[in-house]
Amino acid sequence: MNIGSEAQNRNMVNELNVDEGEYSEPVSPTGQYFNSSELSICVLAVLDSDIPIDDSPALALLKDVFLPINPRFSSLMVKDENGVKQWKKVEVKLEDHVNIPNFPPGLSPESYDNHLSNYLSKIAMEQLPHNRPLWNIHIIKYPTSNAAGNLIFKLHHSLGDGFSLMGALLSCLQRADNPSVPLTFPSLTSAPTTPSLSLKTNCIFKNIPNVLWSAFNTVSDFGWSLLKSSYVEDDISLIRSGGPGVEFKPIVVSTMTFSLDHIKQIKTKLGVTINDVITGIIFFGTRLYMQGGSNKLNNENSTALVLLNTRNIGGYKSVKEMVKPNPESAWGNQFGFLHVSLPGLTTVQSCKPLDFVWKAQKLIQRKRNSRAVFLTGQLLECLRKFTGPEWNEWHWLIIQLKACTLWWSAYLRV
Repeated sequence: MNIGSEAQNRNMVNELNVDEGEYSEPVSPTGQYFNSSELSICVLAVLDSDIPIDDSPALALLKDVFLPINPRFSSLMVKDENGVKQWKKVEVKLEDHVNIPNFPPGLSPESYDNHLSNYLSKIAMEQLPHNRPLWNIHIIKYPTSNAAGNLIFKLHHSLGDGFSLMGALLSCLQRADNPSVPLTFPSLTSAPTTPSLSLKTNCIFKNIPNVLWSAFNTVSDFGWSLLKSSYVEDDISLIRSGGPGVEFKPIVVSTMTFSLDHIKQIKTKLGVTINDVITGIIFFGTRLYMQGGSNKLNNENSTALVLLNTRNIGGYKSVKEMVKPNPESAWGNQFGFLHVSLPGLTTVQSCKPLDFVWKAQKLIQRKRNSRAVFLTGQLLECLRKFTGPEWNEWHWLIIQLKACTLWWSAYLRV
C-alpha cells in the first residue's frame, strides 16, 4: 500500500488527461478510490519455483498469454473530456514492466532470503508509474530457502480484487495431464432440493429469529464502522504509535510459511473453514507481537480492517466467465469494509492458539450474518455521486485506515 504526498499523487493522476482516443470502459468507483491523489493500493503476489527460472520466454509469454487476459493490463487510467476516469488502451512496452534484480553472487540460501525480503520491502513502497499500465513483474533468479527462484507480481488494486487476479493467474496455467482441457476445481455448491410446503412453512417461522438477529447485527456493525472511522480510536500499542505521518515511514515485509496440510488438519478437527484458521493465526500472532516479550498481559483495544468478498459464488470462475455479459461473478473489485476487534489473550503463560481459531470463527460468522458490508458499499456510492471519489476516499477510506491499528485484507470466501 502506498500513500504518497497529496501534491505528488494529484499531479501523477491529473497529468494523464486526454482529449482524443477510444476508451475501453469506465473506471469503477472502487477503482477510482484505489488510485487517486490520496490513496494508492497495490497487490504483491510471490510465486515460488522448484526449478531455476529462465527469463528468456518472459516477454513472449506476457504478450501472448498475460495481456490478452483483460484489457486493463494494457490500459491507462485517464480522464476524458468530462473529467470522468476511463480505461484507455495503449501499446505496452513490455520491457518497461519486467525487472530482474542483481544480488551478490555465491551467497547461501539464507542470505538470499534476506535479500528477497529487502527487495519486497523496497518495491512495496514504490509507486507504479501512471504513464503506463499499472503492473510490474520481478524475476528473482537466486535460490532461497524455499525455492530455486521467485516470480513477483505487483498489480494495482484498481485492476481487480484477489478473486479476479487469481483467476488471471490460473488462466495462464495448463493441466499437466492434458493441457487442452480447461482447469477445473471442486465446487462448493450443494445439489438443489425441493422442500415440501410444510417444510417451507416451518423454515419461515424458524428463520424469524435469524432475520431479527441479522438485522440487529447489521445496525450494530454499520454504526460501529461509522464510529470507528470517525471518532473512536484504538489504544496506543506496539502496532499503533499514534504519531503523525506514520504512513510515510519505511516498512519491512516479513514472510512466514505454514503447511497447508497442517491448516487442513486444524480445519477438519474444528469443523471450520481454512480462512477461519488463517484468521485465527493472524489474530494470535498479532497479540503475541503486541506482548513485546512482557510477562504483563497487554490487551489493548485493536482493530483489523477486513475486506470482505461480496461475491455470492461457490467456487472457481475462469476469466472468460468473469468478462462475459451479465456474468455470475464479474471481473473487478467486489468487496466491502468491516471492522473486527482483535480477541484478547486470557493469560500470557497459557496461550492456546486453537482458542483464537474458535474466536475468529465466531467473529467472522457473526459478520457474515450482517448486511453492514453492503450498507457500507451503498454509502460509498452515494458519497461518490454527490461529492466525487476524491472527497469520498479521503473522508471515508483514509480515516478508516487511520482509525485501524492493523490493516489487513482477508478474503473470507475464495
